[in-house]
Amino acid sequence: MASFSDIDKLAISTIRLLAVDQVAAANSGHPGAPLGLAPAAHVLWRQMRLNPENPEWIGRDRFVLSNGHACALLYSLLHLTGYDFSIDDLKQFRQLHSKTPGHPEFFLPGVEVTTGPLGQGISNAVGIAVAQANFAATYNKPGHTLSDSFTYVFLGDGCLQEGVSSETSSLAGHLKLGNLIAFWDDNQITIDGNTNVSFTEDVAKRYEAYGWEVLYVENGNEDLAGIQSALEEAKKSKDKPTLIKMTTTIGFGSLQAGTHAVHGAALKPDDVRQLKSKFGFDPAKSFVVPQEVYDFYNQHVIQPGAKANKEWDQVFASYKEKYPELGKELERRFANQLPENWTEKLPVYSPKDSAVATRKLSEIVLESLHSSFPEILAGSADLTSSNLTRWKEAVDFQPPSSGLGDYTGRYIRYGVREHGMGAMMNGIAAFGAHYKAVGGTFLNFVSYASGAVRLAALSGHPVIWIATHDSIGLGEDGPTHQPIETLAHLRAIPNMQVWRPADGNEVSAAYHVALNNKNTPAVLALTRQNLPQLEGSSIEKASKGGYVLQEAKDANITLVATGSEVSLIVDAAKLLASKGVKARIVSLPDFHTFDLQSQDYQLSVFPDGVPIMSVEVLSPSCWAKYAHESFGLDHFGASGKAGDIFKAFQFTPEGVATRAEKTIKFYDGKQVISPLHKPF
Repeated sequence: MASFSDIDKLAISTIRLLAVDQVAAANSGHPGAPLGLAPAAHVLWRQMRLNPENPEWIGRDRFVLSNGHACALLYSLLHLTGYDFSIDDLKQFRQLHSKTPGHPEFFLPGVEVTTGPLGQGISNAVGIAVAQANFAATYNKPGHTLSDSFTYVFLGDGCLQEGVSSETSSLAGHLKLGNLIAFWDDNQITIDGNTNVSFTEDVAKRYEAYGWEVLYVENGNEDLAGIQSALEEAKKSKDKPTLIKMTTTIGFGSLQAGTHAVHGAALKPDDVRQLKSKFGFDPAKSFVVPQEVYDFYNQHVIQPGAKANKEWDQVFASYKEKYPELGKELERRFANQLPENWTEKLPVYSPKDSAVATRKLSEIVLESLHSSFPEILAGSADLTSSNLTRWKEAVDFQPPSSGLGDYTGRYIRYGVREHGMGAMMNGIAAFGAHYKAVGGTFLNFVSYASGAVRLAALSGHPVIWIATHDSIGLGEDGPTHQPIETLAHLRAIPNMQVWRPADGNEVSAAYHVALNNKNTPAVLALTRQNLPQLEGSSIEKASKGGYVLQEAKDANITLVATGSEVSLIVDAAKLLASKGVKARIVSLPDFHTFDLQSQDYQLSVFPDGVPIMSVEVLSPSCWAKYAHESFGLDHFGASGKAGDIFKAFQFTPEGVATRAEKTIKFYDGKQVISPLHKPF
């Protein structure tokens, strides 16, 4: 076990004061948690395996700051351990365009995941631990260990109160993730005050019930040996994740120590001065790092990390000689390249093929691709037989002792935990080796996971949601399960693909674009009911996000739809044609991808001179950017057979045709400009 001396105390004081100075310079931030957590951070980081010169090294340990408001602590650590964070960067804390934003963000070197919304970080960490366990079980060979890293987490009372952490912690215990170690900053303070006002449960017993090992550090402020001892004990636990309950004082050393006042506001100048004096620093100076502290971290962290990375490189070179196929596969994955010729395996359909539900078409794609994509880790929130997310030969990701599968398994039984699944998918994507995390639930219940979905888009995690039962077409389950507003919400999220494919070619196109995309998540909204294979569809055309399915010379109207309503407007166009009305048919499976096309292409799909009417059995509130008029739903669904509900809400060829005729009449004689024309 490591011994501690005055240099360790000096390093801890340096971390504390760097964090305080960052918050003071910005006059904004959270100084309390860094002051309390600095000792544990120092003890942990002085033994972590990392290489600031190669932040993406697959063999590194991971550190997740789930209580992301304490980011001044993390930025201090990244600076001291050689990452690309200068003192000037620390001085720009929380300033516009700085490398030190108000909460940690995934694009920053050394930051494993974006944190801040409480509970997400620990949940991401469970996903990271899953990916590491899968990677190690899949690729480690005798004498060639490519991955044996740990995932470390700092979390606070707020993280433990958020429900998403309960979902993922429960699953982590079931999965026996011994590579996951969490430090609970038990300072008994939240924004509202002492936790006795709202949070008096026995957290340790709860985590023991989840299947975690729980260890205790009574004095996290000063007992470095106790922190180290708990850490070493946690690392011995191979079949249980570990929660270290570490009692600390928020704002340790401050005049407001132990109170909620020190949580989220800069310390007053006199408090900063007395704090620096107390820790042996010059109260008149800021952002001070003694050279011996730099030297310490260079000796104990930077140099050992670079050496470990070099040794890993040698092991991998030997690995590639002994296991050339696996070595080639890993080199491809590390380079973020997709398998060669994988698109040739995407199913192609013609109108002669039978009508099939798009959820089934999605299953066919997964069945076709899974053997070529070892990076796909799929799963479902207890809806496997409904989402159709599991291929026939899939092995479940389970602890080997369970007899239900093993860690090489690529199918995750998430249980009824949509939010937890979403957060874990983000962690899987963040691990490295470019895992493709795929998770299934009903489209309506993606809303349960909206916090994780938003962070996927913000962070650029290219996760894929298989969101089935996409409309009132699911039928008898009724309005509680029928999404109305969900796609409008998802489409409003920046950097988010939202696919609602109309047939087999469009499903293949959705996977084609989603799997190729390296920085944008995707939601695939899929039907329960069968849909026909359309005349005029193709993977190539649908991969543009929107296209003209059927052109009509001298058209009176453009009808545009997604999903099950595309075949509906095709039928409506036939009815209109019998009345001498010409309709162009546009399918728009994904707004995001369509918006990336050139304006010339977009205007070829939605040209001037013809009124445009959208048709979708969902909220029409997102359609104004493309359509002059919209036929949608501004109310919840109903329980009954799908066909009966469609008829009741007039989503029939007759209902569409009637509204199309009214739209044509309304715009007759008026100058019709495409909504795609914008002043800026």
